[in-house]
Amino acid sequence: MLKRLLTIAVLGLAWASAQAAEPASKLTTEAIIKHTLETRLGGVKIDSVTKTPYLGLYEVRADSELLYTDEKISYLFSGNIIDARSMQNLTEKRLRELSRIKWGDLPLDAAVKTVRGSGNRVLAVFSDPNCPYCKRFEKDLVKVDDITIYTFLYPILSQDSHDKAKAVWCSADRSKAWSELMLGGKVPASARCDTPIEKNLAFGGKYRISGTPTLVFASGERVSGALPLARLEKLLAENKP
Repeated sequence: MLKRLLTIAVLGLAWASAQAAEPASKLTTEAIIKHTLETRLGGVKIDSVTKTPYLGLYEVRADSELLYTDEKISYLFSGNIIDARSMQNLTEKRLRELSRIKWGDLPLDAAVKTVRGSGNRVLAVFSDPNCPYCKRFEKDLVKVDDITIYTFLYPILSQDSHDKAKAVWCSADRSKAWSELMLGGKVPASARCDTPIEKNLAFGGKYRISGTPTLVFASGERVSGALPLARLEKLLAENKP
């Protein structure tokens, strides 16, 4: 979608095109921007429009991307906005905020629970049993102590992934079965039982989890991709329950 948007260098849009449905007096600037962009961008769904505190720009959120426009929708900007005083990447910070998942919203009963040591640190991981990055991450994760890990079986790569995830969930010791599969390649015997896999996939779809592993920390901070051990330890320290 972003490639489509980037082809639009200038949007010379009249206010009238956004006011066809209702009089201008009944529409906020944000609503007008949303309606106008959705119309002119061929039906692309705009999730939200929010006025920013800088340069009079409006933040336009479409799927997992951020764009910016002015009040009259004369221009559309794509890229990072950086605070020149602190050199903080404001766009990156905002994307992290928008991607958060509240810990309390996680359906923890649908996850494989693994406790090590005191278990006083917590981490949720959305993982596919055939994902090579997930396997690499598990090799580092096994070195982390005093942690409770909630592994959400999230088989998005293939039917084989789904079959393996089901076999793990239906095992007598789910945590052990998952560890042996990811660290040693031992596939648990097939079994029949009710699983939360479809529930996990629906949850991931709602929160746009499109890759594995996806990590969620106690604070709600979300990180996509396998993290090296040092980075993982740092984030666990920064995101305490």
